[in-house]
Amino acid sequence: MTVQESPQATAGVCDDTAFMRRALELAHEAAAHDAEVPVGAVLVLDGRVIGEGRNRMISANDPTAHAEIEALRAAGRCVGNYRLTGATLYVTLEPCVMCAGALVHARVARVVYAAADPKTGAAGSVFDTLISDRHNHRVAVEGGLLADEAAALLRGFFRSRR
Repeated sequence: MTVQESPQATAGVCDDTAFMRRALELAHEAAAHDAEVPVGAVLVLDGRVIGEGRNRMISANDPTAHAEIEALRAAGRCVGNYRLTGATLYVTLEPCVMCAGALVHARVARVVYAAADPKTGAAGSVFDTLISDRHNHRVAVEGGLLADEAAALLRGFFRSRR
């Protein structure tokens, strides 16, 4: 993946909503491919997209192929480092414990998520992994951006499978 300059960054304004809308596009792609749970993630550093991901557990036969992990992997390749200090992750569903742990280890500065996950969320809904004082790094968390859109997408996906 190549680094992409966002129109918002070019204008000098970081637009959380635009990056979350891109994450929602990726979530729609996930649902369209192999019936993956529709979650998308975009990792941004200095106003530039450095990694994107969508759920691919089914298509990759990989339980770790969550959207957040896919975005982290792409970003690491893009910047040539596993440390992503100062980056912000935009994701359509609150990260799970696995993804939250990876975000802490990558030293991501901030996570912005859309829909809360009341069953396995690790950004405050169930666990506080991202802000735990037991870690040597804490991630700033903001939830609820475009939550209604993300939640509707997830509800529709699961309703169609019942």
